Amino acid sequence: MGLMQVSLVSETQHRSIEQLIAADALTAVFQPIVRFADGEIIGYEGLIRGPVGSAQESPAMLFAQAASERCGIVLEQAAARVCIAEFAKLACTGLLFVNFSAAAIEVGLSARQSPGDLAREHGFDAKRLVVELTEQSVITDAERFAASVRAMRASGSQFALDDYGSANASMNLWVRLAPHYVKIDRFFVSDIARDPLKFEAVKAMVSFANASGALLIAEGIESEADLEIVRDLGIACAQGFLLGRPAKSPAARLPDAVGRALRSGQIAVYPAHTRTGATEDMNAVMLDRMLVEAPTLTIKSRNDDVVRLFNQNPSLHAVAILDEGKPVALINRRSFMDQYALPYHREVFGKRPCMQFANLTPLIVERGSTLEQIARLFTHDDHHLSDGFIVTEEGRYAGLATGASMVRAVTEVRVEAARYANPLTFLPGNVPLNSHIDRLIANGSAFVACYFDLDHFKPFNDRYGYWQGDEVLKTAANTLASVCEPTRDFLGHIGGDDFLLLFQSEDWRSRASLAIEAFNELVKRFYSAEERLAGGIPGEDRLGRPTFFGFVRLSVGAVCVGPNEARGSAHVSAAAAVAKRMAKEEQGGVAVMSIGQFHSV
Repeated sequence: MGLMQVSLVSETQHRSIEQLIAADALTAVFQPIVRFADGEIIGYEGLIRGPVGSAQESPAMLFAQAASERCGIVLEQAAARVCIAEFAKLACTGLLFVNFSAAAIEVGLSARQSPGDLAREHGFDAKRLVVELTEQSVITDAERFAASVRAMRASGSQFALDDYGSANASMNLWVRLAPHYVKIDRFFVSDIARDPLKFEAVKAMVSFANASGALLIAEGIESEADLEIVRDLGIACAQGFLLGRPAKSPAARLPDAVGRALRSGQIAVYPAHTRTGATEDMNAVMLDRMLVEAPTLTIKSRNDDVVRLFNQNPSLHAVAILDEGKPVALINRRSFMDQYALPYHREVFGKRPCMQFANLTPLIVERGSTLEQIARLFTHDDHHLSDGFIVTEEGRYAGLATGASMVRAVTEVRVEAARYANPLTFLPGNVPLNSHIDRLIANGSAFVACYFDLDHFKPFNDRYGYWQGDEVLKTAANTLASVCEPTRDFLGHIGGDDFLLLFQSEDWRSRASLAIEAFNELVKRFYSAEERLAGGIPGEDRLGRPTFFGFVRLSVGAVCVGPNEARGSAHVSAAAAVAKRMAKEEQGGVAVMSIGQFHSV
């Protein structure tokens, strides 16, 4: 670079924002926004750039400098003019998205320079202009700004809420401003394929968008895995480097690889959950169901009052003692009445304070506690199940619950949780498995349902014990997981020694064979040296006859399901069960059938 060029760059770097605007030193680049339904580019976001090669080329630096020079609104309006003018010259079809703060929108309207007016200055149809409310916006009067947005829309342009989920882009604004489009902040979209919490957050946004009529645009798409997740969630459009980078002359069509991904008949595997909302909701329901709104006594009550209360309430297992509305003790019905039935106890103790026979350290549980937390308190704090526990709400008495009801509730919740995730392997259970099968069928996807089972597992479990048996099951789970393509194949643990693997990978046969070979070799380490040499263990068959069992091995029954061939998850599961039984009769432990063959089986 020559001395004159260095001097020019240095001079540019020191220009004020107003000097840059006056010198026409600002340029625009455009990033495509893609519609999932047909893979078409519906429009472009216009982004401003400063002089190439200078620090001011970065829009962040430009707006930071504008803030320090107190000309942020001036820069916003200049940026919009440049984007509109250059986009009009390109003669691109579709919409143009431009960024405005709330202040810039209101100032423009008051000066009769609304975004629609700026569009018309350059002969651009205002109906093709979408104004994005930036996340930096500070809105001091929401009602007044809502009126400004309505006026802006009346002037022709559409309205979008940018970076939803960050800073000021809140549900409050979504409801008040009724945007045509809502852009999901890239924080929630980036790596969504591997983050269950981001997945759940975006899923909730989709539900609200469907209710409000707004179209969602997922920002920050940089991987095919994230692209497929947001597509399958029902989001309308997307934007990001994978779909196209900002450019002065943007592409009019998608890259071929992205187009193929969007047209693919396969579905994404949703990220796994370690906890399910259904189980957490059930925890809350169970605790409320256990709650008994029982009468109470105070620290000033006497033992005769306790007797009277128990006689009036024959089903009451205990009574809580309160001090100014807060529980401080608990009297167990059985232990109290047994003691009071002794000779002369009523005469001697009847008029004395009830605290004499009370448990001064009862188990007190705040509403909102999980059943697992309550169960641990019983285990670790030496509380008696017969006493039950006191339930409080913000520290004040709410009611009682019995130990028996707690045990029943914990059992129900654990059974329900196992339907969603197996407690041993943490793999998805029957509910998410069936949901994934139904998604595959609804999408018209081709897939293979492989029902894996462990042969000779019961004799091994009987000989080595459940602890070693659990280790074998975890080894099977890990081996099957290792052959999955995480974004394509879905592995679930049905229960016991049964696993279901839903393959979309075209090389499913080699993956299944690899899993069988690897597990059948790994499992030998769980046997003693003598039994490894013998090739198995002695035992008894179901009729009690002496039998020799070989090593535990994986067998698989595979059902190939073509597009629109299955009627539902129950249909696929029934066919897979038949294929599994067939596999057990095969010497190699493998059986393959089509879903169509199941009708004749």
